[in-house]
Amino acid sequence: MRRIITMTVNNRPGVLNRITGLFTKRHYNIESITVGHTEIEGISRMTFVVNVDDERTAEQIIKQLNKQIDVLKVNDITDQAIVARELALIKVAAPPAVRQEIYTLIEPFRASIVDVSKDSLVIQVTGEPEKVEALIELLRPYGIKEVARTGTTAFTRGAQKAATNQKTAFII
Repeated sequence: MRRIITMTVNNRPGVLNRITGLFTKRHYNIESITVGHTEIEGISRMTFVVNVDDERTAEQIIKQLNKQIDVLKVNDITDQAIVARELALIKVAAPPAVRQEIYTLIEPFRASIVDVSKDSLVIQVTGEPEKVEALIELLRPYGIKEVARTGTTAFTRGAQKAATNQKTAFII
């Protein structure tokens, strides 16, 4: 099962290495990682897309990540309303005879041409990972020379209550 885990961390050397090491030791496959500065100086946001076998494994990952030095907050946002985006650059074989056809093809995806050469085009597309994948599949028959993708970056929409698995005990 695919999970999207976000975390805020102190922006210090070695933090990413320690966190990816945790995934490696436990044989969890990381599909993508994005890391960048947040609105607070010295704090970075990491977004991991991982494949795990079950819910229990996902909970174990969260617990282990929360124990890491320099990790401030960890959230599994998979089951919440989220905004998720990815960027891809796609270099396509494009002799002048097929360029207009490619322009027409990429328009519904709101993709743009960012480089033109004698025999190829570089197309930039942003959006949900499924949208990026769909455009890549449509461009495949033209001859994709190269693809560079950023991986998913995401956070929750608007104000949402944090999902918790804790039970509240009432003392009378």
